[in-house]
Amino acid sequence: MRILFLGTPHFAAKHLETLLKEGMDVVAVVTQVDKPFGRGLKPTPSPVKVLAQEAKIPVYEQLKQVPFDVLKVDICIVVAYGRLIPKRYLDALPFYNVHPSLLPKYRGAAPIQRAIENGEKLTGVTIFRLTEQLDAGPIAMQESIQIEDFETFDEVETKLLNLGCEMLVEFLKDPFSHDLVPQDESLASYAPKIEEKDLLVDFAQPAQKVKDKIRAYDSKPGARAFLDGQCVKIFGVKAIESCPTDVPGKVVRIGRDGAFVTTSTGLVLISYVQFPSKKRMTFLEAFNGRLIKINDRFHV
Repeated sequence: MRILFLGTPHFAAKHLETLLKEGMDVVAVVTQVDKPFGRGLKPTPSPVKVLAQEAKIPVYEQLKQVPFDVLKVDICIVVAYGRLIPKRYLDALPFYNVHPSLLPKYRGAAPIQRAIENGEKLTGVTIFRLTEQLDAGPIAMQESIQIEDFETFDEVETKLLNLGCEMLVEFLKDPFSHDLVPQDESLASYAPKIEEKDLLVDFAQPAQKVKDKIRAYDSKPGARAFLDGQCVKIFGVKAIESCPTDVPGKVVRIGRDGAFVTTSTGLVLISYVQFPSKKRMTFLEAFNGRLIKINDRFHV
């Protein structure tokens, strides 16, 4: 089975690494162009490109550059590629996508974050055949996992990454033997790309909503709130305490486990804070460093 692999970030690179470890015949890779990164904005290759080059696999930045006649591709595997595949390619070859959600729910760019943010208890991985409509093709394989109450984006992503790799290996043992099941459009929902405004935590919301917002963006890019005119990042909700509160966003207690902050329905215990130009620190470290005090208030 001669495989063309399309992907860009770390999530995709781990799938490619798995295929290579399994001895599968990846004949070429397509990934996005090098992007500026770091203080010097130096053009930096994607994780998929780095891995492919190490494995001496040909790398292309556009599908139109791929010499399909020479490579004799049998199947194309897409994992977090970040671009739509033109119809002429979909008509010519079977393209299958590994998507970290229970399609048709959470089609789009940020399915893991949106599922956590919305308080979902279940998510999963879907392998489906690509069509012109975004993430709407018929399903070949699908498996689910639990999202635990305080799991962060990093933790859920790792679980989905491991599941996706296992499923992809199993799928590629006999990819065309799987029945393709149409998606139920009446159940479709979307997971749009993350924008800056999505990261802001509104402590006037219920404690559960605040908790889900913070963990959905932990550790990257970090949920945010304003404190004394500074935009700070906050990480790690460890507990919720139901109780009457007055002003939302107020820091009422600080200890070794973090800071208790008011919401509309009670308190959330937050572990870490990061001030501009500083490293992430515990709330106790921030308190001892006179960066935060009791009765300070977070706001949007």
